[in-house]
Amino acid sequence: MKIQTLLVSDLGSIAELQPEGWPDIMPAVSFYINSDFCISIKVIVENKIAGIGAGIIHKDIAWLAHIIVHPEYRNKGIGRMITQTLVDRLYAKNCSTIYLIATDLGAPVYEKVGFETETEYIFFKDIQMAQKFELSSNITAYTDAYKKQIGHIDRQVSGEERMFHIEPYLTGAYLYIQGNIVEGFYLPSFGEGLIIANTSQSGIDLMKLRLTVNENVAFPVDNLNAKEFMYQNNFKEFKSAKRMRLGLRRTWLAQHIYNRIGGNLG
Repeated sequence: MKIQTLLVSDLGSIAELQPEGWPDIMPAVSFYINSDFCISIKVIVENKIAGIGAGIIHKDIAWLAHIIVHPEYRNKGIGRMITQTLVDRLYAKNCSTIYLIATDLGAPVYEKVGFETETEYIFFKDIQMAQKFELSSNITAYTDAYKKQIGHIDRQVSGEERMFHIEPYLTGAYLYIQGNIVEGFYLPSFGEGLIIANTSQSGIDLMKLRLTVNENVAFPVDNLNAKEFMYQNNFKEFKSAKRMRLGLRRTWLAQHIYNRIGGNLG
């Protein structure tokens, strides 16, 4: 059993690890391999890739992502080995806080490594709104004039320095502007469509925009305004997932996240 760096040449073998019910893992795995702020590893057993995992680094904060073990090799300690190896390598790169979103299968493994639950995300699916919402006139397309404000809001809410990661997705973004001030933003092409907002009005209005083309939504259970909006429209969450942390506790504002990026970044 060997741990090695995951390579571009390995991509042809990764499809075998696709977990049932997950979105296609190939784009994300390719992204990790080709991004200099990511670490990607594989476990080799009998010349076969038995598991993979990645770490995404935002300066001194990191996320563990796509820790997957082939069904034939589960319950052999491989998931824990991948997790611990990534943790060790991220600590070596001066990451003092490491986050992840845990599936029910993965949570016990991460707890053994020392991760603790900070909150949970709740998930809604098959959303068909009975009424067609009138979109707010405060919503406008992105321009570079608002980049600095977006960076400030994201840093305040996420607690992370990740604008370098977000910037490629600003093209096509939507902003909620009030008096030339950005109160919220929606990035359709970043993961599942990140929505961050400082006010409930901007957050709900951006959710309405996103729901014109999406039938799902996921956000922290702490966002009571988003939860009330879903309940008022007769939708109930169908599952939840733990957001877990290892290391230094950080200040972040879960109540201002109206749709998550994805299972690899919260």
